[in-house]
Amino acid sequence: MTGFSSRPRPRLRGWGGIGLRIAGLVVLLVAVAGAGFFVYLRSSLPQTGGRIAVAGLLAPVRITRDADGIPTITAASDEDAAFGLGFVHAQDRLFQMELMRRYAAGRLAEIFGPEAVPVDRMMRVLGLYRAADQEMPVLSVKLNRVLSAYAAGVNAFLATRRGALPPEFVLLRFSPEPWRPADSLAWGKLMAIQVGGNYRGELERAKLAQSLSPADLAFLYPGYPKDGPVTLAELLPFYRRLALGRLLRSLPPVVGPRYASNNWVVDGRHSQSGKPIVANDPHLDLGAPGPWYLARLETPDGELAGATAPGIPFVVIGHNRHIAWGFTTTTADVEDLFIEKIDPGDPRRYLTPDGSARFMTRHETIAVRGAAPVDFVVRATRHGPVLSDVLPAGLAPQDRVLALSATFLLPGDRSAEALWAASHATNWTDFRAAWRNFVGPVQNIVYGDDSGTIGFIAPGLVPIRKKGDGWMPAPGWSGAYDWTGFIPFDQLPSAINPPSGRFVSANNKIVPDTYPYFLSLDWDLPDRAERINALLDKTPPQTPASSAAIQADTLSLMAARLVPLMTRITADDALTGQALDILRQWDFHMDRDKVAPLLFIAWLRQFSYAVLYGRFGDKVADYWGLRPAVMEAVLAKRPEWCDDPRHPRAETCAGRLLAALKAAVAELRTAYGGDMSRWI
Repeated sequence: MTGFSSRPRPRLRGWGGIGLRIAGLVVLLVAVAGAGFFVYLRSSLPQTGGRIAVAGLLAPVRITRDADGIPTITAASDEDAAFGLGFVHAQDRLFQMELMRRYAAGRLAEIFGPEAVPVDRMMRVLGLYRAADQEMPVLSVKLNRVLSAYAAGVNAFLATRRGALPPEFVLLRFSPEPWRPADSLAWGKLMAIQVGGNYRGELERAKLAQSLSPADLAFLYPGYPKDGPVTLAELLPFYRRLALGRLLRSLPPVVGPRYASNNWVVDGRHSQSGKPIVANDPHLDLGAPGPWYLARLETPDGELAGATAPGIPFVVIGHNRHIAWGFTTTTADVEDLFIEKIDPGDPRRYLTPDGSARFMTRHETIAVRGAAPVDFVVRATRHGPVLSDVLPAGLAPQDRVLALSATFLLPGDRSAEALWAASHATNWTDFRAAWRNFVGPVQNIVYGDDSGTIGFIAPGLVPIRKKGDGWMPAPGWSGAYDWTGFIPFDQLPSAINPPSGRFVSANNKIVPDTYPYFLSLDWDLPDRAERINALLDKTPPQTPASSAAIQADTLSLMAARLVPLMTRITADDALTGQALDILRQWDFHMDRDKVAPLLFIAWLRQFSYAVLYGRFGDKVADYWGLRPAVMEAVLAKRPEWCDDPRHPRAETCAGRLLAALKAAVAELRTAYGGDMSRWI
């Protein structure tokens, strides 16, 4: 009898079993490898307990961390405290520090490859790191010791760490070089160019001037100088011969002004404790990690606490046992672009009021990961580095170049000395005197001390010009627009103990029209300062809690002015009707759990785009943004700007607003879903 077995053939069964075992082994190996890699990366976390033996300390240093991870560094001297701060900065923010110094030095392409070459080229042209390196000889022996001790602390961490480097180093496959004191000074140069950035505004305005009328330019920039049309008529032929568009596109987008900071101080008559209260919210670019690092430093000579920055041994904003201080950006104009004429008989020279002069030159080589090095020559004139050399060879004009004058590139910068002395002052006289050495970035500084004094000062070098106000690039060959000096320190904005019992600043204009010197045309709108003053009036006497509540306030005065103007239109469908109802019922608080703020900003963005591009096309590509002051002026005073000049009377503000609202709603529905009530 013939029969059939249902059992699989042995050969097939064997191969199947082996395959399963191999697959299981592969899964196990992947899991083990993944777990091992995870454990390896976890070894990069800082050691926060026990003892670490390091070389370079004068005496033992104790580092403790509170529940929020904020370190307290207890040391026998300032130098050892700086060593400890360098160590914990390196423990917690090593990659951030590495990027900072590489950015300043123009060395990002070494780790990121060709994509970073334009940024490196810009930084090499500016020479920020070279300027920082040249500061060391002009600083005091004491500060040199502190900077060296901080660098030793960073390097002690690199020498004693037992685990992995932070994950970014592992992924990018490189290791940090030893820290140098000049690396710390480079931070100040980066801050100066980030919170200044006026030269970029000059480029943008000059580019617009190539194709816009003086009247249009004045409307787009409410701070347009009174003699603007005359100046523009003189300079327009030169602007049209410069590669302004290419130069703007070559600038790193991260280099430019960011306005959002605020500070205030109230005296003891207006505080519950009877002592001054200093409040400060120093916004910079949003990032992870952020730019600040809170720490406490304790030595036998005193205590310091507040905001440090990874890479520097200073408490930038904070308090000691006797005083407290806070910063906001003044937006002072400390940068000017000069148009230089190249000598037609010798391209190695340029024209000056005293005849032809030779460009100062230096050779730069950018090492590029995965590609050939980039070699180029950087030129400088009597005004400063030739910004046109940011452009690769062949793209810049052959008969004109742009040179940058900037206070933070001047030799003899002792800003670090000023910051150190100010943070160790014990009274207003010493605090104010410390800032005589400060170059920049110019800051609005509020002050309070335990004797009851409150003060305000805006220190730094602000140039005095023979002519003009640095609003747009000026001729360099005539000398007519040259700097003749700087506002004397004793005539910079400064005051103590005002009758009002407070000082408030939020990047707004800080001097009256009668102030004898030119500071800036780049003031921010006064909305935030006005709101702070209103809340201080509303909640006397002040406490730390009430100050914190003011910092957390979300009312937008800008929205309160614009929304009534924008919502005068009539909806023609259910969705736009719902959107208008939400905005009409809004209290103008920019709270994150409300739909209205999101809807308002999306609508304002679309409306601004429609008006500006409808009138000027791509000419405003570098200018376009929310532009609330300009959009308010359009709706309230200049409705003809809603029309397209190419098709007169084809558009109205109501039509632009309705179309922009529909576009905003469609954009938000795509991003957040169809239910408008859930856009939070």
